[in-house]
Amino acid sequence: MGSFDGIFDGLNEGQHQAVATTEGPLLVLAGAGSGKTRVLTHRIAHLIGGCGIPPESILAVTFTNKAAGEMRERIEKLLGPVAEGLWVGTFHSTCVRILRRDIGQIGRSRGFVIYDDSDSLAVIKEVLRRHDLDPKTHDPRGLRWRIDQWKNQGVLPARAVEEAGDLDDELSAELYVTYQRLLADANALDFGDLLLLTVELFRHYPEVLAHYQRRWQYVLVDEYQDTNRVQYQLVRMLAAQHENLCVVGDPDQSVYGWRGADIRNIMAFEHDYENAKVVKLEQNYRSTQPILSGASAVVSNNQGRRDKEMFTERTDGAVIRRYEAYDDRDEAQYVVRQILEGARGGDQAYGDYAILYRTNAQSRGFEEELLKYDIPYVVVGGVRFYDRAEIKDVLGYLRLVVNPQDDQALRRVVNRPARGIGKTTVDRAQQLAQQQGVPMLEALGRLVDSGQAGRSAKRVVAFLELMSGLAREVPSRRVDEAIALVLDRSGYLAALAKEATPEAEARHENLKELLTSAEDFHAVNALSPDEERGELEVFLDQVALISDLDSYEQREERVSLLTAHSAKGLEFERVFMTGMEEGIFPHGNSSRSEEGLEEERRLCYVGMTRAMNHLTLCWATERRRYGERSYQTASRFLDEIPSEFVEVIQSDAAPRQSFGGGGGRGAAQGGGFDEYAQDEVSIDYSFNQEGPDEITVRKGMRVRHPVFGVGTVGAVVGNGLDQKLRIKFDRVGIKTVMLRYANLEPA
Repeated sequence: MGSFDGIFDGLNEGQHQAVATTEGPLLVLAGAGSGKTRVLTHRIAHLIGGCGIPPESILAVTFTNKAAGEMRERIEKLLGPVAEGLWVGTFHSTCVRILRRDIGQIGRSRGFVIYDDSDSLAVIKEVLRRHDLDPKTHDPRGLRWRIDQWKNQGVLPARAVEEAGDLDDELSAELYVTYQRLLADANALDFGDLLLLTVELFRHYPEVLAHYQRRWQYVLVDEYQDTNRVQYQLVRMLAAQHENLCVVGDPDQSVYGWRGADIRNIMAFEHDYENAKVVKLEQNYRSTQPILSGASAVVSNNQGRRDKEMFTERTDGAVIRRYEAYDDRDEAQYVVRQILEGARGGDQAYGDYAILYRTNAQSRGFEEELLKYDIPYVVVGGVRFYDRAEIKDVLGYLRLVVNPQDDQALRRVVNRPARGIGKTTVDRAQQLAQQQGVPMLEALGRLVDSGQAGRSAKRVVAFLELMSGLAREVPSRRVDEAIALVLDRSGYLAALAKEATPEAEARHENLKELLTSAEDFHAVNALSPDEERGELEVFLDQVALISDLDSYEQREERVSLLTAHSAKGLEFERVFMTGMEEGIFPHGNSSRSEEGLEEERRLCYVGMTRAMNHLTLCWATERRRYGERSYQTASRFLDEIPSEFVEVIQSDAAPRQSFGGGGGRGAAQGGGFDEYAQDEVSIDYSFNQEGPDEITVRKGMRVRHPVFGVGTVGAVVGNGLDQKLRIKFDRVGIKTVMLRYANLEPA
């Protein structure tokens, strides 16, 4: 069948080749900004419109719901209603769909609830309690990470126990066993289970696997370099019969090794599929040549990578700026000043700017400076809308209605709003549930019947009646109506109204937004309802699988603050990459091995290639870390960029340093920044003194400082060049300076 009209319009040679290759295994090596989403959407459109493949025979998998939604919209624009029946989703949403249909084969209920990170962490803490282990000694988050790693590798509890190599592994494996048992008792799966149990289902029930192999004759996987072991196994199983597998990715952008991603999956594709075809997408449509050349120069220092000759037709453009700040405050001031100048000059919108950093903790200084000048911003990766307490409370009621075995949901809602059911009563119910092997909701009823509920009996009965009524009415209603019913019957809205505080009003507004979200969901779901499951169950699944990036919207009126990891897949007109210092970027923990250092270099490449027109790399010679000042060294990645692509800008500020007296400030640089602050240490590098013998300083001596003027020495601490002096200056008050840098003169 000939090509569908318009499918190949505007594609370059590599893109055309990737779209036209429909049969057999295909690896598309797609460099940064090379139009991989365009290739995926046009390839699917060509399969359907050009080759006559039924949409329901195609499976397209990506890593975020947002990316899946954008892909689906593009395909629908290309094909219209013809695309109906196509499945585009994340690995997790695809596995939920499979498990909802077939999990009964492995002895689990199709009505399972999905536990998010906070739910699973609560279960981990209960596991530690049952093993009489102190959470201060046995970090719950560390144990959860260990269990996640096992699941990412496709390792079930029995195998973890069998392969334990030392006492720590043996204990962790035992805790993994208990953790899985508690999840099963609650009829719950965590995110790792969604993938792990799907692979186990396919492994033990080949007829189930065969069903999906027949259904999905063509499989496409986006961001293949980020797949972990269990995702790799899942893809291999689904494509084993037909091998019509197209994977798209870039080894140079594999940056999630810390959460199980295995770069070997994409590197070994041609070994896995001997007749695989490889297509390279090497034209970048996003960045200017200096940015692209600088980023490529950095990542080219990695060994054993797949070579790509990235190029762009945008050969003009500004060189990369490298700003050398004196300290972290100076760094933040410089970045914000650049944003102010661009936005107030009318050339740029605030939404054109992104501030990237290696770790979330680095955002504080930038947030303070942005707030000082009333610049609107959004921190990507902050508290998700669906992680806010009031939202999780309402969802907890809905989860408990759908799954009465959900003990985590019960613990959350039993006393929200406050109804006088205290911790003692809840603990008794938990103990009884554990003894008798029943859910906590049922155990609460048994407490009342046995007279063990004490003075809380009436309140417990009222709560049980509330849940019984919701269980009768909620399942038959639209999801927005169900939420409204919960808010009314539970007394949640009434409690917020009674509280009458700005915080309560903000929570009320969030709940209104939840209702709006539910109304939107109903409108979409009504067009293609799930024939086997109710609207509420589908809604809860969708909410559980939403990530922070799914809810991020790039807007004109807000500066974006985000980690380099969170920036993957995004692009901005102007990017500031900050904290480019050894121990920060590359991160100290990752620099201990060659593999870790190479992943850090790939992450640097990802960050740099988010910039379309302007890129600034910032580092500071001093930084306050872990409550102390440290002297910093520029990141090795900065030196890997050829000098012809870089303009070095050195701060003209005098740095400030604090010795226990509060944070330092950068000196005035114009634009309304404070020049000096009282009671702060000042270290002036521009007046560096050769040696300590040029001036002998003693208490009571009158001295002159080149910036602060004349003052009286109040205290002298230390010896030689490292002496610290406490001086009361006539003009600016008390300051602490270091003799090494102060260049003092007798007054």
